[in-house]
Amino acid sequence: MTDGHAMFEEHLAIPFVTVVLGVEVTVEGIGLLPGSGIVAVCAGDSYRQTIGILDLPLPAPEPAGTEWIAAYRHWSP
Repeated sequence: MTDGHAMFEEHLAIPFVTVVLGVEVTVEGIGLLPGSGIVAVCAGDSYRQTIGILDLPLPAPEPAGTEWIAAYRHWSP
């Protein structure tokens, strides 16, 4: 799983803004958490939170590198 994490860090255009549960957040980075796998590190007004990369809603237009998320979705168990 760490190889996928490295590919996201290398190819995904970060930071970018998206909306999670109706709240605008900035995706500031990609992390790897035990039990959660690859996560997006999101920040809002006064908080930071991680969300599974496969659960992350993408904005339109999508930032460069989101094809890696699609590939990960296709190959993840």
